[in-house]
Amino acid sequence: MRLGGRRTSDNVDDRRGKGSVGKGTLGIGGVIIVGIIVWLMGGNPMDVAQQFLNNGVGTETAYTPSPQEEEAATFAKTILAGTEDIWTEIFAQNGLKYVPPRMVLFSNATRSGCGNASSSTGPFYCPVDQTLYIDLSFFDQMKDQLNAGGDFAYAYVIAHEVGHHVQNLLGTIDKVHNQQQRMSQKDANQLNVRLELQADFYAGVWANHDNKRFGSIEDGDIEEGLNAASQIGDDRLQMEAQGYTVPDSFNHGTSAQRNRWLKKGLDTGDMSAGDTFSVPQSQL
Repeated sequence: MRLGGRRTSDNVDDRRGKGSVGKGTLGIGGVIIVGIIVWLMGGNPMDVAQQFLNNGVGTETAYTPSPQEEEAATFAKTILAGTEDIWTEIFAQNGLKYVPPRMVLFSNATRSGCGNASSSTGPFYCPVDQTLYIDLSFFDQMKDQLNAGGDFAYAYVIAHEVGHHVQNLLGTIDKVHNQQQRMSQKDANQLNVRLELQADFYAGVWANHDNKRFGSIEDGDIEEGLNAASQIGDDRLQMEAQGYTVPDSFNHGTSAQRNRWLKKGLDTGDMSAGDTFSVPQSQL
């Protein structure tokens, strides 16, 4: 992708190296309990209070990212800025106001408005705090384990999560979650597939407009994105993990479906063409 000279987003909380426990996470009650334990063991509880006030409770270790990781962080911030520019414009064209999400960069584990998160969960969007969470090591996993490397493939992952933010702003996520509460697990999974495929479509819409505005797409980029969509289909991942598929458990879509909806967004750039909820199941 051509990203030279592009701005980076300020809506980023960089928690790399900070772990899942931040300063002061014990709270006053926790400090008091620790102080009592220290007192019972013959220590001075005031030392605990003083440490809490001066340094906070919790552990932070010095963290120095590698040049490659820092490059990935700058890339992620640049892509996020691109989504801010494009979706602000698209929303305005439809008489709406776009409120950008925040993005948290973390390593190993962190906390979100939707609960604890770890590297193993992969990138995700939390509608509670309207924030994307990503451990940048996921890009290495895409390249080394999923055979889905490439800068546009990584951009697609970020744009997909931003697509969920778009759904959140439009009320789609709340509507889907309300419907799922009254459904069987099988039907709820099928509805979630539609939600995920629309996020893929929105990622394509973003890429279409980003390229028109910035000339960002280079030869091979589209192929990288479509390959990534195919590599992370439920059917492919299940087959590789266990040697068979369980379609009723799919909740993101098959490789063919994810590829199809991302491509439709790329080709049309038309936000209104992504109604995955009215399409018959057989045509998804």
